[in-house]
Amino acid sequence: MEALAEHLNRECHCVSLDRNRLTEILAATPAGGGIQALLTDRPNLFSDSPVFLARRWVDQMAEAIAALESVIALPAYRSHALKNRPDLAGQTLRERGVFMGYDFHLSEAGPRLIEINTNAGGAYLNAAVGRAQIQCCAEVAPFFRARETELDQLDGEFVAMFREEYDLRFPGKTLRSVAIVDEAPQSQYLYPEFLLARESFERSGIQAWIVDPVDLEFRDGALLYGAERIDLVYNRLTDFALGEPRHTALAAALQAGVIALTPAPLHHALYADKSNLITLSDSDALRALGAEERTIAVLAKYTGRTLALTEANADELWRERKRWFFKPTGGYGGKGAYRGDKLTTRVFAEIQKGGYIAQELAPPSERRITAETTLKMDVRNYAYNGRVQLLAVRLYQGQTTNFRTPGGGFAPLFVAPELSEELEKLTLLI
Repeated sequence: MEALAEHLNRECHCVSLDRNRLTEILAATPAGGGIQALLTDRPNLFSDSPVFLARRWVDQMAEAIAALESVIALPAYRSHALKNRPDLAGQTLRERGVFMGYDFHLSEAGPRLIEINTNAGGAYLNAAVGRAQIQCCAEVAPFFRARETELDQLDGEFVAMFREEYDLRFPGKTLRSVAIVDEAPQSQYLYPEFLLARESFERSGIQAWIVDPVDLEFRDGALLYGAERIDLVYNRLTDFALGEPRHTALAAALQAGVIALTPAPLHHALYADKSNLITLSDSDALRALGAEERTIAVLAKYTGRTLALTEANADELWRERKRWFFKPTGGYGGKGAYRGDKLTTRVFAEIQKGGYIAQELAPPSERRITAETTLKMDVRNYAYNGRVQLLAVRLYQGQTTNFRTPGGGFAPLFVAPELSEELEKLTLLI
């Protein structure tokens, strides 16, 4: 099965995404026509080409995620991660953070963690596109059978996750209203996902609105959207600390403890600030924080060495720049990130002034979508409370993932079943 997955990624040029079926699925929702129109304006949001993964990759990524979660749960790790964030040090982390995104590149040595994102986009979109697949050739049949039922359960699982977040913040209370919050949400590239999320809530009897934070008001001990009181905020903002003036109402409601906010600033500080990768990839630092030896060994296997870029080590890192990838500690979406072999002296002089890490380069694996076109790929694990809910692949060209590559975008993903499952089916057929 593993060899078959690798062969299909090299040689299968079929199309598995049934765009007519996707239209039917979206048309069945109240905002279906509007969503479909938005997708038409985003031609590279979805790739037609499926990606195939060996079960080994999935199990190893899950092992890495479990190890990461165990370290982040350590009180000593929390103190270390928040040492420069006194504004967050006293906050209680009750919510677990929805749609935690663990992104990996796949190498011959195994998966390599690239980064952790606390407001990882795409889960609702990938759940929808996963239901709009056709079997493109006989060789993919085992992969399709392995995924037949799992996507049907996701919608209910997502709603249950938000309800759990609210119960963690307000035990015994019923979640009645949700605000999906982002800057100018209708202009966001992933706005179709906001529509899918809103409809998912409303199907479950939860009122939901898609809201720009400037339209929220903190008054009389409540967070309000017009006359409507908000119970929970699904936070898609990239102002991770909620420090900008237009987010004052949201920050005040969080400080007053009158809403559940997921993910919250504390999640970003503990998980997604890229300076944390320095600690998570340092066995000695992990040992000093009290991590177990088995956990340290797992993270040594799946996390690449990461250093703070400083004036003291800048000359050495410049000389060895082809081995490194440089990222801003508070960055997201590949903004401000540079492969070392693409860096100019001018840019390097700027980034060495502070706020950047150097991460050991882990080249992405590839998917050949036509005889002439090969795209890079990375794998996103959407996880809640350390458990992976959904896997997705992003295909792209260039230094970082994007939705501008023809033939690229979120790719349908199929995982090889256990070999024993296939043998059992063959035995029944015989």
